[in-house]
Amino acid sequence: SLAGYVASLRHAIKTPFPEYETIGVKVAGEYRQLNANILQIENEFYSTIRPKQIAQSCEKPTTALALRGVRYLEIRSLDLDPFHPLGIAEETGRFLEAFLVTCLLQDSPPRADAERQINNDNQLAVANRGRQPGLLLKRGERTLSLQDWALEILDAMAPVCRALDGDTLHHPYQTAWQQQYDRVCDPDRTPSARLLAALHTSGQAFSVYVPQLSKYYQNLLLALPFNDITRQQFEHLTEQSWAEQRRIEASDTMNFDDFLAWYFAKT
Repeated sequence: SLAGYVASLRHAIKTPFPEYETIGVKVAGEYRQLNANILQIENEFYSTIRPKQIAQSCEKPTTALALRGVRYLEIRSLDLDPFHPLGIAEETGRFLEAFLVTCLLQDSPPRADAERQINNDNQLAVANRGRQPGLLLKRGERTLSLQDWALEILDAMAPVCRALDGDTLHHPYQTAWQQQYDRVCDPDRTPSARLLAALHTSGQAFSVYVPQLSKYYQNLLLALPFNDITRQQFEHLTEQSWAEQRRIEASDTMNFDDFLAWYFAKT
């Protein structure tokens, strides 16, 4: 729940952690860390997905969530697509949207510690051995293959994709769904297989191939037309940002020590 999420983060930023205490906070006039607690600030909680609310100036993220609820979700488990100049294809974005809506519509009962550990183990297994044929994952007291579980999820998503498409002509959500379905059925179509094939064909190491690809995309994007009106808009926004920075810094009367004490004391 949102209340439980907020409470757990607030607990973490107020609870000392012995190993951090041995480092010290401010030593010989220099800050080594902001405090010696489990989390120094809420932003350090690097979960797979984080509920977010736009924070006002000097407002804690948990305060923003508690006062105004969830504004959006930050999806933090995505890798950049090395074969798309923007890092993510539109079809991937549509698939993720349909997946999240499917999750929203399903029951989400409280999770026991044992189940949490199983989920973590499954995630590591997929990350480290996802291309292993017949990889088995745990679900409760039984096991099932990565492919079978993925197909179950896709089956649950199918009606959501149809609903999101409505009467659109090209059915973009169902098209995105079909693309992922084909990849689950044929692992040679997955992004990892495509990257491995590219490395094999080029004879290059990952550390050589990917920077070259990145440079190619950079040149591709820089070559796109950039009209004067858009350029002027960005230049105006830049000037506004610098002016606002100068205004904030000129009105700042609190030193950093006092600011930290004030910030962490806020409720």
